[in-house]
Amino acid sequence: MFYRPVYEHKGSTLSADSGYVHSDKIGRDFFEAYGNVIITQPSGTQIFADKLHYEASTQLATLTQSVRMVDGQALLTTNYLTYDLRNSHGTYKGGGRIVSKGDTITSNTAYYYEKSGDTYFKNKVVVRSPSVKIFTDTMQYNSFSKDTYFFGATNMKGNKGENLYTQKGVYNTGSGQARFTKNNIYTENSKILKGDTLYYDRTAGIGKAIKNVIFIDTADKFYTYGGYGLYRQADQSILMTDKPLVVSVVKNDSTSNGSSLPSPNAANTTNTVNPANTANTANSIEKENSKAVLSKKEKQKEGNTKPTSVAKEGLTTLPTDSGATKMAPSVDSLFLTADTLFSRVIPLKEYQAKQFNLDREGGKIEDANDIDYGDEEDTSSLATDSLLVDSLALDTTKLSNKLSALKDTTALKEKNNAIAELKKAPTKAAAAKLQTPINKPKSTVTAIKPKSAPTVINQSKVQLDKNFRADSVLRKKTIFPKGTEVDSILTKAQQSVAQVDSVKQTSLDTGSTRIVNAYHHVRLFKSDFQAVADSVYYGMVDSMFRFMGKPMIWAESSQISADTIYLQVKNQKLENALLLQNAFMVSSVLDSIKYNQLKGRKITAFFTNNKLDRLFVDGNAESLYFIVNDKQNIITELFHDRSARIKILMKNSRIKNYVSIQKVESKIYPFSKVTSENEFLPGFIWKPQDRPKSKLDLLNRTREVTTDIKIDAKPEKEILKGDPPATKKK
Repeated sequence: MFYRPVYEHKGSTLSADSGYVHSDKIGRDFFEAYGNVIITQPSGTQIFADKLHYEASTQLATLTQSVRMVDGQALLTTNYLTYDLRNSHGTYKGGGRIVSKGDTITSNTAYYYEKSGDTYFKNKVVVRSPSVKIFTDTMQYNSFSKDTYFFGATNMKGNKGENLYTQKGVYNTGSGQARFTKNNIYTENSKILKGDTLYYDRTAGIGKAIKNVIFIDTADKFYTYGGYGLYRQADQSILMTDKPLVVSVVKNDSTSNGSSLPSPNAANTTNTVNPANTANTANSIEKENSKAVLSKKEKQKEGNTKPTSVAKEGLTTLPTDSGATKMAPSVDSLFLTADTLFSRVIPLKEYQAKQFNLDREGGKIEDANDIDYGDEEDTSSLATDSLLVDSLALDTTKLSNKLSALKDTTALKEKNNAIAELKKAPTKAAAAKLQTPINKPKSTVTAIKPKSAPTVINQSKVQLDKNFRADSVLRKKTIFPKGTEVDSILTKAQQSVAQVDSVKQTSLDTGSTRIVNAYHHVRLFKSDFQAVADSVYYGMVDSMFRFMGKPMIWAESSQISADTIYLQVKNQKLENALLLQNAFMVSSVLDSIKYNQLKGRKITAFFTNNKLDRLFVDGNAESLYFIVNDKQNIITELFHDRSARIKILMKNSRIKNYVSIQKVESKIYPFSKVTSENEFLPGFIWKPQDRPKSKLDLLNRTREVTTDIKIDAKPEKEILKGDPPATKKK
């Protein structure tokens, strides 16, 4: 036994308070040391411990109690460490900690490689850095590059509530850049971003997802997915491309089985020619034109009017498409797609709300000479029932490309064996080596003069024990990911988005609101409502969506178009619609090439429980309807009406009142006298081929942007046998 011995072996120096050298029966040399054990390697790495067992032939050191290993990059602490001085490899079992450049990593087991700076952690791994905490079961960490590689279920929790989950990926604790490639999902409060490949830049606050991308905001009930997504934390924005799709859950009226949008086919009065009208009602048009229908109060209110009587009996419900007669469910899904979708959260004060102050009684008839119905402020538009599309100017040029490719884990060929070791129980390799017979080498362990012990790291044993106990408690209490988190998170989020709020939304109770923009080839599909446009804008604060760029809407057999279309939603139900400039409504008659038509500079529609309640057509209002004999199922006459305003009141999907107001001019033509000159109103357009037919059709086909009016002709005998056919418009 030597007091404060210092031994040198193959460039390494071993010292302690006391120790001795001995040999076993097969000639292997060992050094046992006790108290303030210090191993100093040529590289400068030092290892401190209370006890040391060292085998000279293998250069394998086993250190126990208050073990600390210090190199130029990291500090390792544990109570049990085996270290290979020849290859500079270390292993701890039973718990340990590594501290490197502000990162603290603790685990039950670790394999350390000094030359490469790599450490492989196994079993309850916890990483703590100034900006993130990581919880996983299998991990690799490089102290030189600060790259962290994950090989199993992993949670990364940021200081602002964000969480990244993956089962395979790499994250740099210094730069904050990450790349995940298996079962990836990012959550931030109510926001969720998922993709097959997920990139994240913590410093810039940018997340990029590629392939099978899903973005959900449960607070705003906003759900969208596509092939590519870019999320910015600063304004909570999401940019989606590659067949993006917005999904919204909306309320339906449980008692309604008809369309909630304006439909010319809804006309069921003697003056508004509905295909479902009876022959008697149709034949009485001319007689009833001279009779007043409005009450005295209505006459005084409307001014110069020429009302027509309303048939109070024999009125029929709105015509519906095949399969549309079933009772509508209480909720429905609305799908919206475009070339590009962009949504972000803005301060409420920045939102430019539209104040149309629409009057359900129609309001004052404005002088056409003093009115400009154009809307120069809007450059884009759209929205859906409770969660549609809008957005302010999209600026992607400021999105810096900071997600540089991180080095591939497959390049770490030297560590493949170590990774494999992580997936199996620790072996007793050291003990096996002790029992392997070898030829007795000449002793290379030499005693030298005692030296004063080198300066020990400023960390007391008391502090080491305290840290060891704290890490042990942390690993026991931490809830580590189990691999089922993605499905659980998505299921809860989808259920939250699908839940229709029963409480009335207040638009001014928060300091911010989400807006949504859809750009180019916008298509929308709902079971009873479809639309196309070039762009759409939607603001959630007032639930108004705006269709811009040759917008067109279909509901049942009706087609609606205008330069700009506004649709207001309230409590997830249609509230009103406003068609500005060149407003036009068309519906086919008896599935023929004849069309009921309604046009004006402006059309205003109001809804109750998603059903049309009243309709106002202003500015050179015109209506053109084909009168149908229901008994013979043939067209008998054509009714043409012009006025300053047309007012239509509805009840239970039926016309209750039809009124032509000011500058009234009405004509009726026998069907045999219908020609190409009187069967179409100016500006007529019919584009059924552009109508989205399903969600699949929505994603795989865009509208045909043409200027030609296309009418798919059918045999005239389906219209009226024996009468000369009307001339089609060229």
